[in-house]
Amino acid sequence: MSETTSKMRQEILEIPAAVDRLLSQGAQDIQNAAQVFREADPRFLITVARGSSDHACSYIKYASELLLNLPVASVGPSVSSIYGVELQAKGAVCLSVSQSGQSPDIVDLARSLGRSGAATVAITNDTSSRLAEVAGAVLPLHAGPELSVAATKTFVTSLVAGLWLLAEVKRDADLLKAIHALPPLLEKAARCDWSAAADTITGRSLFTLGRGPSFAISSEAALKIKETCQIHAESYSVAEVLHGPVSIVEEGFPAIVFAASDAAEQATAEAADALAGKGAAVFATTEKVTQAGPLPVVKTGHWITDPITAITAFYGMVESVASARGIDPDAPRHLKKVTETV
Repeated sequence: MSETTSKMRQEILEIPAAVDRLLSQGAQDIQNAAQVFREADPRFLITVARGSSDHACSYIKYASELLLNLPVASVGPSVSSIYGVELQAKGAVCLSVSQSGQSPDIVDLARSLGRSGAATVAITNDTSSRLAEVAGAVLPLHAGPELSVAATKTFVTSLVAGLWLLAEVKRDADLLKAIHALPPLLEKAARCDWSAAADTITGRSLFTLGRGPSFAISSEAALKIKETCQIHAESYSVAEVLHGPVSIVEEGFPAIVFAASDAAEQATAEAADALAGKGAAVFATTEKVTQAGPLPVVKTGHWITDPITAITAFYGMVESVASARGIDPDAPRHLKKVTETV
């Protein structure tokens, strides 16, 4: 793995401390948001986000549906900011996620959903942001300044904050215990050696794959490869990849497969092996594969938190790939840290 001193590398190594700060300082905010959630007695959730924050919402979507039996819809912010439609959101909890909390379209939709009857909760790293101002409850990330353009520690803390809220709402003692045990496990995950997979990423395209909560992580992984390495990556569910996308696979085509210790693990491993059998260079975060290469991962003792350590290990790999290609991972071309979309 790369020993570069990029800001991205430094912030990956700060993930355990950031999560520890969140867990140490965020309990009252979580309890306040859980109270708002319970009083709303929602029939469904709505998420509002873009980019990495939207991938965090996808993870929270699966967590809500699997843990609370509450369906979740992701609503495009342009519904409010461009098309001027105010959705009927009575009976919903609106969860908005934004590292900066500044994008006008995210703020507009959160405000609109609040006006139309939704209980609103914002997850943000800036408690003085416009998004925080319009939310009924705020969950600060406590991540500290994130200077690299590619979000890493704010993504992981967003996952933890959203999952912690759901665990608190459910009063799930086992999950709460697993969440609070994360910091030392993330310390190990940030130093996992994925160089075997990194060595296969030499072309212009690859797949990232997953299913369930790990599919949300796969989507975040594909985005990070594109923005930091200037390599095209597509994220697919393992339930979909063999239905058409597999046609572009040729000898040595790289694929990284995310699998947690959950009900989808065996099927995910079988899909990884099927791709490997077609000549792809496949690496997976499970020991259940027989043809693909298993990647070192840190198990968390709970199936829903396993994806959090997996994405942390991935971040270390993708930073090393960017550095090996001579690309500054802190300053991806055409990008800036805060994008304000109307």
